[in-house]
Amino acid sequence: MVEVVGTAPTSAMFITKFVYRRSWKTNMDNIKLYFKDSIYLLNMALTEQQKKEITEQQSQKNTTKRVTSPELEKILYEAIPVLDHGFVRVVDYMGDDSSIVQSARVSYGKGTKKVSTDSGLIKYLMRHRHSTPFEMCEIKYHVKLPIFVARQWIRHRTANVNEYSARYSILDKEFYLPSKENLAAQSTNNRQGRGELINGKQADYILDMLKKDAEHVYANYELMLNEKFDGSTINENNKGLARELARMNLTLNTYTQWYWKTDLLNLLNFLSLRADSHAQYEIRSYADVMIDSLKRWTPITFDAFMDYRVGGMELSAKSKIVIQKMLKGQECDLKSSNLSKREWNELMESFGFKEKIL
Repeated sequence: MVEVVGTAPTSAMFITKFVYRRSWKTNMDNIKLYFKDSIYLLNMALTEQQKKEITEQQSQKNTTKRVTSPELEKILYEAIPVLDHGFVRVVDYMGDDSSIVQSARVSYGKGTKKVSTDSGLIKYLMRHRHSTPFEMCEIKYHVKLPIFVARQWIRHRTANVNEYSARYSILDKEFYLPSKENLAAQSTNNRQGRGELINGKQADYILDMLKKDAEHVYANYELMLNEKFDGSTINENNKGLARELARMNLTLNTYTQWYWKTDLLNLLNFLSLRADSHAQYEIRSYADVMIDSLKRWTPITFDAFMDYRVGGMELSAKSKIVIQKMLKGQECDLKSSNLSKREWNELMESFGFKEKIL
């Protein structure tokens, strides 16, 4: 359950042991900038070796003729904490806003010298969905996340992924447990969403059950392997079950890790869905951190993205007619609009006509 293509032990990538747009407005308050050293922000305890690895990576002094993003360089390699034991790290990137402009003009160097002109072109590209120039920039993340979040994330099939192999290594003894404010009942009107919060004794019971189940299953995982997570043998007289078989018993809140590389266009597509307030909280938490890296990496593209993709919306032909009639002061209702009730309510909500929601 924790392996995808490219995770065989001979893979070149090594993962260390430390190893609908209308709704964005309500979510923007949750998107924060991270400036502190992530070594001290992580909820999990990092070993001295892990801290040393980050320090060594950040202390590198390399010269290059390629473009760099100074603000992104400030957080390069840092492990930004997510959820209770997860993190996101930017480990590499290629290109910046000027790379998009260069590609769009099929020119050399930085193209135009005027930032305002570059901004105008990038906004034009974003507004008219001329997407190819945005594919010229790439970024690579190192992410630690619960398996069930990874299964949701992997649906974005336009990235290069290399995941921690539980056929080759033993997974860490770390599980995701939601906080009480994120423990909610099934929504009554959305089959894939949350409804009202679960409080009191029921919440305590659920959290206790999640914790005990994860610990119990992991203990059995170790018994089947005949090996503790620290590498020590449990019983010298027993043989351990193959890791590729023992892993099948693990709970989906167990943490895994991967390297995830994608181009800028597909990062924007990912964020437009996963940083939306309707996205599941757990994957949205990762997307919120990645929003900050986008702003640091390509600030002009970030502004255009927030304006046209996040702050803007698409209208169907029927919806356009409804808005046109309302602007002219003409009477328009659900029946005459030829929209479904859901379409009507979404349209009215998007434009702030709450009194017209049915």
